[in-house]
Amino acid sequence: MFELKISKCNFLSHIFLEKLVSTHGLQRFTLVDDALYSAQPVTDGIHNEKLLPVSGDDKEHHNLLIFSEGLHLQQLQLITFALQDYCEVNSFKVVQVQGVAGFSICAKVLMKKTDGIKNKIEETAKQLSVELCWFKRSPTLSEPGVLLMDMDSTVIAVECIDEIAELAGVGEHVSAVTARAMKGELDFAESLRTRVACLQGANELILQQVRDALPLMAGVANLVYILKKHQWKVAIASGGFTYFAQYLQQRLGLDASVANELEIVAGKLTGKVKGRIIDAEVKAETLVSLATQWGIPGAQTIAMGDGANDLVMMNAAALGVGLHAKPVVREKADIAIRRGGLDVLLWVLAVN
Repeated sequence: MFELKISKCNFLSHIFLEKLVSTHGLQRFTLVDDALYSAQPVTDGIHNEKLLPVSGDDKEHHNLLIFSEGLHLQQLQLITFALQDYCEVNSFKVVQVQGVAGFSICAKVLMKKTDGIKNKIEETAKQLSVELCWFKRSPTLSEPGVLLMDMDSTVIAVECIDEIAELAGVGEHVSAVTARAMKGELDFAESLRTRVACLQGANELILQQVRDALPLMAGVANLVYILKKHQWKVAIASGGFTYFAQYLQQRLGLDASVANELEIVAGKLTGKVKGRIIDAEVKAETLVSLATQWGIPGAQTIAMGDGANDLVMMNAAALGVGLHAKPVVREKADIAIRRGGLDVLLWVLAVN
């Protein structure tokens, strides 16, 4: 193994870490004081061979995925220090995925305790402006799997019903109900019927206006494209509406979509939803049903969402991902992506 003295380099500089990873192929390393120990030779700064203190069995370790725009080595040391009461970092591993810009760093950690670690990770991520995803294991990109996503504020960066209500002149009232529902303060089915009732008499053309202006969440198209290249199935299960879910299924090349159907008569919304409400339980049932239909093992399933209505679905998956989620969701999700696009999920899948 190789010792790389870095005391003469700018330890704060993300450019230095970028150079080590991108130019010199750094893959696995440890940090001790002002020295970096690497598992393979790096062009600059080699002083002498030295054994890398790595434990033999990765199965004993948990993963702590670290990423940020401008990630630098001092952040890795500060994270290690901040979490020292909870875990011990054994080594760092560079994670890259073809088609995803940049890289992430995965710390292989031995756990001392887990009580309270999610709150500590949340605090540390905020203080150091980094993303931290802690998990024992995850589905792998190298085998077929299924990703089931919420639609509003996950696949797209808006809540469709709020956009419809705004154009229909009842935006303020509907948005307030939506916010309470996403926090888990209201029964979802009841809140949906209440909000849809406010839309009675609205012109069907409003739906087209909203659809034509839908903003995709950053990274979603790239995530779907790369997952499909690896033989994954990708679908939407939404408490929103089929008018938008089916459009997104076609636009993104998804394999399925499930959502609520607005009743429309003579070009006007009646203020009612047709058929069964797609609530938390139905979303979870959809995940199990689709995985069975496509022959995907449970260990290769992921559910992603942002609101309380997604928690049952996320609990039914091997990996539940909170995306830019409400606090209650971040607390209960297996991992939370607080910033960045959806395609950073690919780094999690590439760790194993």
